[in-house]
Amino acid sequence: MNISIITVGKLKEKYLKQGIEEYTKRLSSYSKIEIIEVPDEKAPEVLSEAEMIQVKDKEGERILAKVPADAHVIALAIDGKQKSSEELADTLDKLATYGKSKVAFIIGGSLGLSSQVLQRADDKLSFSKMTFPHQLMRLILVEQVYRAFRINRGEPYHK
Repeated sequence: MNISIITVGKLKEKYLKQGIEEYTKRLSSYSKIEIIEVPDEKAPEVLSEAEMIQVKDKEGERILAKVPADAHVIALAIDGKQKSSEELADTLDKLATYGKSKVAFIIGGSLGLSSQVLQRADDKLSFSKMTFPHQLMRLILVEQVYRAFRINRGEPYHK
């Protein structure tokens, strides 16, 4: 399986980079994984609703340009379906079983995802009703994808 994580913005925090590097290294024996960063749109701290939509649309265009045409797209969205680790593992297993060898996870910027990106998504996934920094979500997502592969292979992983 080929997994892409398409995300808005550069990762600056060293501790997050180290965690992500560790899990991508572990994942490499199960899957090809690629993290694709697209630039975030510079914007003032206070935005009108119309300006927020503009920012999300510009970031959305950059995201969609990186999504492989034949990928199964899973957008991380607060209004998405919440799943247990086992359910995410089952989802990835079923995608592989039914010929979807490319999966693209999308993490939006601080304002979220554009309506165009959400329309392109085959699934919407929520990790919580809480809001997390999008940089931290990269680490959480990579860890959960690694956990999913371990679960699917019947390999031990702490609960």
